[in-house]
This record gives sequence, C-alpha cells and structure tokens, in this order.
Amino acid sequence: MNIKYLVGIFSLLAIGCKEQNNMTKTPYQWPTVAAPIAEQKEHIRILHGDTVPDPFYWMIDYFKKGPDSTEVVNYLKAENAYTDQMMAGTNAFQSKLFNEMKARIKEKDESVPVFRNGYFYYTRVEVGKQYYKYCRKKGSLTAKEEILLDVDQMAEGKPYYNVTGMSVSPNNQFLVFGIDEVSRRQYTLHIKNLETGAILTDSIKGTNGYGVWANDNQTIFYTLNNPVTLLSEKILRHQMNSTVPDMLVYEEKDKSNYIGVGRSKNGQYIFIASQATLSSEVWYIKADQPTASFTSFQPRQPNVLYDVEALNDRFVIRTNANALNFKVMECPLDKTNSMYWKELIPHRADVLVQSVEAFNQFIVVTERKNGLIQLRIKQHNTDEAHYINFGEPAYTAGLGANPEFNTNTIRYVYTSLTTPNSVYDYDVKSKSKTLKKQQEVVGGYNPKDYTTERIYATANDGTKIPISLVYKNGFKKDGNAPLLLYAYGSYGYSLDADFSSTILSLLNRGFVYALAHIRGGEDLGRQWYEDGKLLKKKNSFTDFINCGEYLVKQQYTSSQHLYANGGSAGGLLMGAVVNMAPDLWHGVIAEVPFVDVVNTMLDESIPLTTNEFDEWGNPKEKAYYEYQKSYSPYENVAKKAYPHLLVTTGLHDSQVQYFEPAKWVARLRTMKTDKNVLLFKTNMDYGHGGASGRFDYLKETALNYAFLLALEGILD
Repeated sequence: MNIKYLVGIFSLLAIGCKEQNNMTKTPYQWPTVAAPIAEQKEHIRILHGDTVPDPFYWMIDYFKKGPDSTEVVNYLKAENAYTDQMMAGTNAFQSKLFNEMKARIKEKDESVPVFRNGYFYYTRVEVGKQYYKYCRKKGSLTAKEEILLDVDQMAEGKPYYNVTGMSVSPNNQFLVFGIDEVSRRQYTLHIKNLETGAILTDSIKGTNGYGVWANDNQTIFYTLNNPVTLLSEKILRHQMNSTVPDMLVYEEKDKSNYIGVGRSKNGQYIFIASQATLSSEVWYIKADQPTASFTSFQPRQPNVLYDVEALNDRFVIRTNANALNFKVMECPLDKTNSMYWKELIPHRADVLVQSVEAFNQFIVVTERKNGLIQLRIKQHNTDEAHYINFGEPAYTAGLGANPEFNTNTIRYVYTSLTTPNSVYDYDVKSKSKTLKKQQEVVGGYNPKDYTTERIYATANDGTKIPISLVYKNGFKKDGNAPLLLYAYGSYGYSLDADFSSTILSLLNRGFVYALAHIRGGEDLGRQWYEDGKLLKKKNSFTDFINCGEYLVKQQYTSSQHLYANGGSAGGLLMGAVVNMAPDLWHGVIAEVPFVDVVNTMLDESIPLTTNEFDEWGNPKEKAYYEYQKSYSPYENVAKKAYPHLLVTTGLHDSQVQYFEPAKWVARLRTMKTDKNVLLFKTNMDYGHGGASGRFDYLKETALNYAFLLALEGILD
C-alpha cells in the first residue's frame, strides 16, 4: 500500500472521528423510484381447520429447482436494482465508510501462536489480501516457517471461499481441512501431506468441514450431512489411500438432534455427540482402536443434557440432570453410566455452568453469574479452586485456543465495549497473567473517549432486562441522539458486550450503541433461556420493546431517532417488533431474518427444520401452530404504517432460506400504509454469514450504516 493511499484513508478516519456535536445534518433525499411488486399466485395452507392464503409461496421455487427458477432470480435482482437506485446518493458515503472502517484494521498482522504437539501454529495476513496463511514453526518461534495453507492463493478468482476445521495428525505429518465455495456450509474434506506438500486424492463431499484423527494417523472420522435438509445424520470412518468405501459408524435417527465427532484433548478418546435442545447422548471409543464399535456413555433421557471431558484417570461430565443451571460430575473410566457419577461441583441457582475444559492437572469451568463470565480453575484431587481476576466490573471473557493437555498455562480472551480484543496467557500456579496481544485499532483509539453503562429496563411481567450501552463522551441525554439497539434472544445464545472497531463509525457520528440482553439467551442463566422459547417466545419480543421504551423514557433517544438491528433469529425479533410496536422505531435493519416461522417449521425438507422443534415447537401440534402464527412476522403483516426497513439475505443461505425475507418484503409492500423506505438486498454470491473475505463484509456494514445515517441526515 502506498503512502498517498494511507494518508487518504487516515484523512477519512479523522473526518469520521469529529465530535458529534459538530456533526451537520442534511436530510437525505430518497429518489422517487417505483418499487418492485411481486406477482401473487394462489396457494392455500389448510391445517388444524385453519385456512391461510400464501400468495408469495411460489418464491420457494429457486430452493426447489435451483438455477432453472429464473422468475425468482429476476424478482430478487429487481429488488437489488431498486435498493441500488434508492441508495445511489449514498454511494460515495458508503465508500467513505468502507475505507474508514478498513483503515482501522491492521492489514499486516499475525495471530498469537498456539503450541500443540511440538509446533507453534498461527495465521498471518498480508497487506491487501482478503484471506490468510495458515502456518507453523517447529519447537521455537525462531524456527523456519512452514506455510500449511495459503488461503489467499487458494481463493483466487472465487467470490466466496471458506476454509475450516484444520487438524493435524498426531504424528504431525498430515493436515485435514474443509472447503466451502458456495456459502452453503457444505464442506469438502481434503488431506495434505505436510512433508511433500501434496494434496491427496482423498476427497469427501457433503461434510460439516471437520475431520478427526485416530492415533494411527491413517483414520479420519467425519460428519456427513443430508444433501437436501443439510442435517448432520451420519458419522463415517475414512481410511487414507484406501479403495474401500468409508464405513458408517453411527447414524442418528432422531431428526431433532445435531451430531458431531471430536477427539479428547488428552488424545485418548474419540467422542460422538448427539444433542437436541432438551437431551443429549455421547458415544466413545479409544483413539488407538479406530475400528472398535462406539459405546454409549450414558443413554439419552428426556430433558437431560450432558457432555464429557476425558482426564487420564476419569471422565468429567457437565449435566443439567436435576440441575437447571448445570453441575459438574465425575466417574471412573470403566463405569460411565450415571449411577456411578459423583458430584464434583454442585448446582447453584445463581450460577450457570457453561462449559468445562480438561487439562492434566486441573479443569477450567466457564461460569456465568449476573450476566458476566467467570473462569474457575479447579485442581484435581483437591478442593483447591480459584477464579481469574479480570479487574473490571463489566467485560466479556472466555477461553481461547488451548489444545495442549500437559500445561500449567491457559489462554483466555478478554474484551469490553471499549476494550479491544485482548489475548492473555494465565499461569495457573502463580496466578499471574501476561498480555500476549491486544487488537490494534489503526489510526489511533483512546478508550477514555467513550463511556459504557449497564442499565435495566423493566419488562411487562416485572423482570429486569439488562442493557449494555456505549457512547462517545459529549453525549447529552436529551432525547435527540440516535441510538441503535441490537439483540438476538434465541437458542440460549448469550449476547456479550464486546469491542467492535466498526461501530466507532456510528459512535463518532453521535450514535449510542446498545445491547438488549433479552430472554431467550442464557445471559442470566438457563431459566433466562427457558423463559424465551417455545410457548414463551413472545417474552423475547416484549423484552426488546420494553428496552426500547425505557431508552426513550430515560431520554437516551426518542422514537424519531431509535433504530433496531438483528439477524437470523434476531431478524425474527425485528420482524415481530415492527408488527407489535411499529411506532417505536424510526428504522430497522433485519439481516437474514427468520420471518416465515409457521411455513418453514412445517416443511421438513428445509434445512434445520426438524432440529428446531425444541426451540420453536412443531406446528403440526395445534398449540404450537396457533402460538407461532400469532407472532410470525410474515403471518402478521397488517395494513398499517411501518418504520423504515432495510432487509438483507443471501441466495445460498443454508440456515434462513432467501425466500423467507423475500416473501415478507413482498407482503409488506402490498400492505403497509406509510411512505417510509423499504429496501431489500440479496447477496447473490453468499449465504448466511455474508462475505468470506476479511474486508468484503465491510461493504455490507457500510450499506447498513449508510442507511441509518441517511435516515439521520448525517452524510459526512
């Protein structure tokens, strides 16, 4: 990169960082362009005595037929063209935002090396490159570098490219990895001989991207997906350089379960895990006996979840059996049935046990209390235990990469809304920590220029809902500031307050950024999740609305300046709240939104549907049908005014199919009574996660931010 270009980028950054009080506002003039109107075709759904017309059902056609469905593709392209025309006046501003955000990213960088089995592994990125190089050094960081995968080179000429699951054989000679070139999360496994550099002829399609080595360095276990539903259904055993077909070692018959295969950290066991929302089961063999039959660790039971870690002399189990927030148990290596389990860490009503990671001399238990992560270190065979002291009242923390079993040092990551992502090594014996690396924000960043808060809104039922906020110093709580409220609220996913350099482009232009820790996540424990799913799902929506109302009441913003954002299941949240409280929001961004709940959950050919019954319910049962229909965004579009809306999706999305937001937008166009903007953008090359390059995703972010800032009249 030349000096002139750098100077230009830093100039843009300086402009973006001016004090928000000096920010000028000029209303954006939306072009007078006719929006696409989708054709309506007769389709009737009849279930439980209920007759429902679905005139946009035909949009599923591309999913069923593929590229032959030109009518769907033409409609999506028409919507894209409309969005491009409507946002054309922001094109230069979008470029400015992109360059501004890109300029904060250190282009030549390297991850903190991770030691495993005699080698230091790391990735490094180069100036101007979208991807990375996966490397290692033997024994010492001063040793000669081996480039195991040059993903920059591998991805050349491809609109999407994702490499995952890199795993080196126990003898350090072979590398297995998965490649997805469609963004459908269907990976082809490849094997590379690290001594010769040759890619073997072994190639396995339709996997989840991860291969697991047995101790013979020749056998790989992997998860095979159903090519239509994409469900993880089978575990197979592959023998390298063999003409014998891969052997089926496990097949999951329950379509509500996800399955996967892994290797214990101590290298002694191969585990197969099958888990639904409410129950799980683990099978295992010894890693040096790859042809052995897998044995059930403990037969699955209704409403009982458990997972297993291996020590040299026992197993450690995390389970919710008679323990809503989970507890930690242990058992002998040869007696794994629950009748032999002995309590190691008891259940606590105020502490959620999120995970357990095993090491030779201790275990590390990730816990959540009062919405914050705690890392508890417990020594084996003693009652000695302690917590890592993070030194701040509000933060996000978690274990990093810790592949080495025989170690007294653990790696963890730490961040907050104002603290860039930081990697620490922690010495368990001395209880001392060493900062290995903190994310560099190029161009300068001072956390003291920003303020964070944690406040609580009161839900309709009296529950206190935490809200995390960050804003630039100089913010005035007078109701005039724009505020972006984000949430997810499903699957027990906890929304932690972490740092994002991209959000600075909003904060520096006067926005407040807020996270609503609504029910449906596990932010405040397992009950927090239970109270936001199935027949209690509406709590997630009303919690979010109550958070927005509270922020307005406390004059952090006003309804004329309040914006909402969510993606996937968080996109469902967006669709629900614009139906339930359309006047509360000035604008809403719904990314890859799950908005056609009933129809999707009725169609078991759609990927992931059967896995989701424990989360949303099966609408073939009347109670779930009626409840889902009462909140599903697509079903509840009405003739009324809606806020400004930007909806995005990916044509190859494997989790929320493109036709859900397409149908929703089409219905909104025919029903809404306002003159507010409704934009729909389909990325024709990507899927659920968006662009694969480390800079390309910023173009999508720039579009989102330009939409918000245009609505605020801030275009500089």
